[in-house]
Amino acid sequence: MFTGIIEELGEIAAIEPLPEAARLAIRGRTVTADAGHGDSIAVNGVCLTVVDVDGEVFTADVMKETLDRSSLGALTPGSPVNLERAVRADQRLGGHIVQGHVDGTGVLLSREPAEHWEVVRISLPPELDRYVVEKGSIAVDGVSLTVVGVGAGGFSVSLIPTTLSLTTLGAKQPGDPVNLEVDVIAKHVEKLVGAYGRGTGAHVPADPAGPSGPAGPPEQAGAPALADRGDRR
Repeated sequence: MFTGIIEELGEIAAIEPLPEAARLAIRGRTVTADAGHGDSIAVNGVCLTVVDVDGEVFTADVMKETLDRSSLGALTPGSPVNLERAVRADQRLGGHIVQGHVDGTGVLLSREPAEHWEVVRISLPPELDRYVVEKGSIAVDGVSLTVVGVGAGGFSVSLIPTTLSLTTLGAKQPGDPVNLEVDVIAKHVEKLVGAYGRGTGAHVPADPAGPSGPAGPPEQAGAPALADRGDRR
């Protein structure tokens, strides 16, 4: 899991085509400092598994599914990339929950510079529109951002100077593709609510005795009593 707080701006060192896949060699001083075989590193928001580390360069295999669903297939040697190591359990969750599982790609539509920030508008695939809300979170090329506006076919975000200078979003131009990952919590809620509405959701009935009913040890009260206590917390 990641948080969408980019650790460094890396670079594609080499690309080796493979049958229905590709092997990327990526340069990044910070993320390779403690990286080893099997570790996870997000590259432009895509969770990749480290195959090998050689100095400041790590390699990772990218399968066809990832190439088809993300913008990694458009990278070339020298391309800058956002890099983030998987978050540890003892770290602060500085951004939001990011899985590194890209849901689709958008296209940067426009940039509106201001004195201390830029408002960037990005297209949104129709199938992802319902998961994006104003003031909600979205990962764009792996960067955790707050949605400032949602309109027909797209959304907008405001980028502060730090984001502009330390991520790929500072150099992106209209027409450039970006990876998008919507909030996974929204997807889980949609599925659970949908299942419940169709009558397939599991529902534990409350204790028939009610809050004032007979008390007793859990093994005597049974599962309904446990559910009732959970409802009152």
